[in-house]
Amino acid sequence: MKEVKKQGGLNAEIQSRIGHQLRAMYDDVVRQGVPDRFAELIRKLDGPEAAAAAQAASAGEQTAKTDGRD
Repeated sequence: MKEVKKQGGLNAEIQSRIGHQLRAMYDDVVRQGVPDRFAELIRKLDGPEAAAAAQAASAGEQTAKTDGRD
């Protein structure tokens, strides 16, 4: 039986070019930073109320894990 070689795929040069372009695009996005409205939302989520809610949720998970049903 004769082996059929698959055609297609990207050669190393094309993959390299795509990689460079993706890095350039990503770097541009990173340089733009976080918009003010998102930064404000993050600050609110990181506030004391959010910390208390996260701690309560964590305690609830621990209780569920140790409810004696092993």
